[in-house]
Amino acid sequence: MTVIIDYKAGNLTSVRLAFEHIGQKVTITDKPKVILAADRIVFPGVGAASAAMDNLRRLGILEPLRQIVSRDIPFLGICIGMQLLFESSQEDGGTECIGLLPGSVRKFEPPDRSFKIPQIGWNAVKIIRSHPLFESIQDHSEFYFVHSYYPAASDEKVILGETDYAGVNFASVAGDRNIVATQFHPERSGAIGLQMLENFCNWSGKC
Repeated sequence: MTVIIDYKAGNLTSVRLAFEHIGQKVTITDKPKVILAADRIVFPGVGAASAAMDNLRRLGILEPLRQIVSRDIPFLGICIGMQLLFESSQEDGGTECIGLLPGSVRKFEPPDRSFKIPQIGWNAVKIIRSHPLFESIQDHSEFYFVHSYYPAASDEKVILGETDYAGVNFASVAGDRNIVATQFHPERSGAIGLQMLENFCNWSGKC
């Protein structure tokens, strides 16, 4: 059972529709027992880090999320669902995050006005390390981004893909063991995004 975690951070319908488009049945839930019974987890989201972390705690999802990751269940984070996997975020004056990936999330500080914040639109991903998520996806393929903060991994081993924007080269795809996460929205990235979601569904959680 593929479970999409609902922690009131939005973006769920488009994610569900994308998975259904590739023939996958998914369950959207905020129930810890359902999350713990999953054999594949999707952790999407948009919004602010502090509110998202508050919702995870309020709904009792935080500990089940950590437990499911420890079981080597394939886990996909998307957008803020990626950012929350790091140790902390500069957003909202500083937010402690889940800490499953090493590093922090920082705010874009553009060198000039030619860079709009948030970054909204298509941008290229340079593949840094091979991973089953990139099967049949060419290097420097473009995906759809919407974000004002970016992941800064403190261990280069978890960086799978990088993207340049606003004078920063940031981790747009990161992963460790059974975790993989994207700063962009594969569910909004057309055929290539659907290919990535299909790759995730075919992935055993091991590299």
